[in-house]
Amino acid sequence: MVKTFGLEALNGQNFQSCLKWYNNVYMDQFVEKSDEQIASLVQNGDIDAFGALVERYEEKLKRYARKFFRDGDDAKDIIQETFIKAYSNIQGFDAERRFSPWIYRIAHNELVNALKKKKSKETVSLFDFDVFFPHLVAKETAEERAKHNEMKASLNQYLEKINLKYREPLVLYYFEDMDYKEIADVLEIPVSTVGVRLRRGKESLKKLIGSPELI
Repeated sequence: MVKTFGLEALNGQNFQSCLKWYNNVYMDQFVEKSDEQIASLVQNGDIDAFGALVERYEEKLKRYARKFFRDGDDAKDIIQETFIKAYSNIQGFDAERRFSPWIYRIAHNELVNALKKKKSKETVSLFDFDVFFPHLVAKETAEERAKHNEMKASLNQYLEKINLKYREPLVLYYFEDMDYKEIADVLEIPVSTVGVRLRRGKESLKKLIGSPELI
């Protein structure tokens, strides 16, 4: 008899049980399938296939959340809620598009909500000048790409001191290896705005470490 997991499997201790069971039974079945193909299987009733997506994205999303929450328990709760929301809304995913920006968008929303609760006394500006007045964004040069790893190392040290609006695009670009279009999809902002925020984030980092060679 094949054990079937429903939404309740993603709550509490059963969340890890689902993942362990998937590792033992279904590991080989999904190796050759893309994220989008697996999501399509879930949409068509193979709910156990969702464990494959959890397996692929759990550590990535935890790494993403930990860039904003030092508390490991906070990050864990956010990612668990992300998977619950992803499972609940899987029918809304367009399998013709990439799965990665879709689930990162859900994680982004959970992070924003958690940060709002944690910093409820801070004033959040609803008018985003980066969106309404984007600068022209030049294509990334080979020289800039060569500095990628050095920038990543510096970010690890100074990330918490960078404004949240600029921090998240930096995290998605340097740590999650997303391109401008994918970041735009996650944050729901124009591609040109992604470029603006990355540039301003790098400028903030330059001021913090005093190393113009990084920019």
